[in-house]
Amino acid sequence: MTTYIIIFVLLLVAELVYFRIADKCNIIDKPNQRSSHSTIVLRGGGIIFMIGAWVWSAFFGFDYPWFLAGLTLVAGVSFVDDIHSLPDSVRLVAQFAAAAMAFYQLDILHWDMWWIVLVALIVYVGATNVINFMDGINGITAGYALAVLVPLGLVNINYHQLSINYSLIPSDNITDGVFVEQSLIIAVIIAAVVFCIFNFRPKGKAKCFAGDVGSIGIAFIMLFLLGNVIMKTGDITWLIFLLVYGVDGCLTIIHRIMLHENLGEAHRKHAYQIMANELKIGHVKVTLLYMAMQLVVSLGFIYLCPDNVLCHWMYFVGALAVLCVAYVAFMKKYYHLHEEYLKSVEC
Repeated sequence: MTTYIIIFVLLLVAELVYFRIADKCNIIDKPNQRSSHSTIVLRGGGIIFMIGAWVWSAFFGFDYPWFLAGLTLVAGVSFVDDIHSLPDSVRLVAQFAAAAMAFYQLDILHWDMWWIVLVALIVYVGATNVINFMDGINGITAGYALAVLVPLGLVNINYHQLSINYSLIPSDNITDGVFVEQSLIIAVIIAAVVFCIFNFRPKGKAKCFAGDVGSIGIAFIMLFLLGNVIMKTGDITWLIFLLVYGVDGCLTIIHRIMLHENLGEAHRKHAYQIMANELKIGHVKVTLLYMAMQLVVSLGFIYLCPDNVLCHWMYFVGALAVLCVAYVAFMKKYYHLHEEYLKSVEC
């Protein structure tokens, strides 16, 4: 416990030091017509997630060097992009290279299954960017991360019991008693809590935004942790821990394709953005709603489906269907408000 208190203090100090650097170097986020904020705010506070991983390594050992290298690469490039916009090609190359490092750490870079690895890399990078797209209101990045990390921690500490009850885990994967080092999950949770102190606030009161360095960084970490669970169980339905983001992010992309929009341009079409902007629901309330939905889905998956892979798939498909229907129904009822907003801006 003392170690985690020290980590919390170190990360809090690191965040405050970064604020001074960002202020002096003018690393800020200026609002525009696509933004959900109206004041200038410091950008890049989400660098604390990468710092948290490095601090964890300093205290507990460099057990995942390739993961750490990949995280540093993708977060570093994203941080530069936060300051001076980089070409999409540069960011994508860095993201694929970082994902390959994470895969090497997970021991899944095998030539005999190259096509599976290629598909997995595309999914990894795609999921990273979907999570990045979802960073648009106060608190949602760190808040949602907590809603993913806490259930992951619960699964991790119950690893042996899961291996007995779920009948999913190959016996040769039951080695050290956990999917991944529990201390890493706790350290990332601490980093998210530190960021929440300055970002999980009502509209107009956030001290900083995550920036791409934060949203891309935490996405990389969460996907690596989930990758460990998936590899040791052979069950990809654990991706349900990202289902709420996945439905909103992917269906919004499909919606924008149907509207013939440039996917590279900023927008305010996500369901959470319409809640915060057009429906004037407070940022904190919207974030809490997304956290609650993901926690309900994840905890239900953990405790209501303890039998086998078939049960997992049935739950996954059912939850996916419910969320998709809810998204479509919401958009049918309220999307016209966003169209009215766009017309007012054009005028």
